[in-house]
Amino acid sequence: MDTDVLTRRANPSAPSDADPQWWRSAVIYQVYVRSFADGSGDGTGDLAGVRSRLGYLKELGVDAIWFTPWYPSPLADGGYDVQDYRAIDPRFGSLGEAEALIREALALGIRTIVDVVPNHISDQHEWFQAALAAGPGSPERERFWFHPGKGENGDRMPTDWVSNFQGTTWTRTANPDGTPGEWYLHLFTPEQPDLNWNHPDVRREHEEILRFWFDRGVAGVRIDSAALLIKDPDLPEVGEKQGPGQHPTEDRDELHDIYRSWRAIADGYGGTRVLVGEIWLPDIDRFAAYLRPDEMHTAFNFDFLARPWGAASFRTSIDATLAAHAPVDAPATWVLSNHDVTRPVTRYGREDTAFAFLKKRFGVPTDPELGLHRARAAALLVAALPGSLYIYQGDELGLPEVEDLPLELIQDPMHFRSGGTDPGRDGCRVPLPWSGDRPPFGFSADTGSAAKPWLPQPAEWGALTVEAQEADPSSTLHLYRSALRLRRELVALRDEPLEWMDAAPAAAAAAAAADVLAFRRGDAFACIVNTGDASIPLPPGAEVLIASTALEHGRLPGNAAVWLRLLPETAGAASRIPSLPTTPEGDAPRG
Repeated sequence: MDTDVLTRRANPSAPSDADPQWWRSAVIYQVYVRSFADGSGDGTGDLAGVRSRLGYLKELGVDAIWFTPWYPSPLADGGYDVQDYRAIDPRFGSLGEAEALIREALALGIRTIVDVVPNHISDQHEWFQAALAAGPGSPERERFWFHPGKGENGDRMPTDWVSNFQGTTWTRTANPDGTPGEWYLHLFTPEQPDLNWNHPDVRREHEEILRFWFDRGVAGVRIDSAALLIKDPDLPEVGEKQGPGQHPTEDRDELHDIYRSWRAIADGYGGTRVLVGEIWLPDIDRFAAYLRPDEMHTAFNFDFLARPWGAASFRTSIDATLAAHAPVDAPATWVLSNHDVTRPVTRYGREDTAFAFLKKRFGVPTDPELGLHRARAAALLVAALPGSLYIYQGDELGLPEVEDLPLELIQDPMHFRSGGTDPGRDGCRVPLPWSGDRPPFGFSADTGSAAKPWLPQPAEWGALTVEAQEADPSSTLHLYRSALRLRRELVALRDEPLEWMDAAPAAAAAAAAADVLAFRRGDAFACIVNTGDASIPLPPGAEVLIASTALEHGRLPGNAAVWLRLLPETAGAASRIPSLPTTPEGDAPRG
């Protein structure tokens, strides 16, 4: 057939400003700096390590890198307690190195997105230290949420709001004479005091931070906890005020003015400088309101990430997401995990495959083989959907969650604030394995130092290193590289909308059909995902472009996905996939 129908030529090294719409279908790779690659040999990932591995990211086929906070920080919360937004943590490198990295990546066609954390700062930030020193009623304290306590002696917290990290949201200060003083608000840890976004200094400072990094060539910012900035100054308890926008700390209507001002700044620069929001909201229409044309460009779609494994579950999320984005003409984003979330290989191997922070516990059984099958299938699914795609470092290697970290090495505050019942998030932050057959698997540069990685890697990761997977054509790394190459080449995956392909009715096939998710993008491309255990037939006359696992006598195994080229003579008939009988006796349920 005429391959131009399905493919297009691409220039993977095009400069950032060449395509103002790059963000609408971009593949963005998340780098957790401490755990990506260590260029200095001290056991901690750094910018030198990232620079040494830019060729790997180009080969993978990403359009941009999103860096989690690389600023100076006491690391009370993995860098999300920022001490100085205009510098680089010395453990990671220098500002000059960051500027060089931005340039070098762009020369390879890879843009840079940095993390901004506007809701809170570190308690070691000069603003907060000045506020503590200045005392009650001072202008310095007006930048935060200092408040007298309740009760005769002010011993009770101003509110009973619950922290996102579990536990309380207020910490009491001490006056200069040692007596108990005011309380200050922190929706996360006490080391992360919340800023008062009603104060002009706070708004002006963050606008200058945006300009600082845009001036250094970054292509966008990811906005941490984007729906939490504004608080109700009346400090009501949750539920006292009813209705949309009335929660005391979340999704308040005043937020939209902030992001309109940020969008105006971003639009003042050449090319497209994107605003990407981290927004956890159950109401998808309220979520989409942040994506109006004069606010954010995109926001993370956590609804899909949190869904349990299954065709109906995924289809419901995809439909709701695309429907909510359509009126504001914003592309959806698709993500399977990040630095806060249990890795898909582990999550999808459990009996309960949904994700929720408060459900994380030690000792939850998982089937790693099943989880890997499903994670590979999910990777093809999200890569075929309309919109942009985020990949968390290590997912392209099929890394599992590390669930047996020594308790004395866990650093995540979610573990400690849960009283030790929550394993925390360090299990998805273990340093990447690059090469060799024993830890540290090439993570640290060979400088003659014997430094161990800041978190230990499992010995069995020797089979999952980049080096090992590059030598194995069936590896997860090869699957990702091939999928991202096809995603760049296929016209349909850039331009065409999603159209569901429904199974032809057949009573005997009802159970199997319920496990199948199938859609087209244009006339020549189809994606089919089999979330059940029984293998299924593929549409007749279709050519397999890529599959998450080997087919079984031309059938798609359970917990697998496939991309198809539909031939012209069968494309019309393939608008409905054939009936789906259960696996014939003797067929293996999974490949």
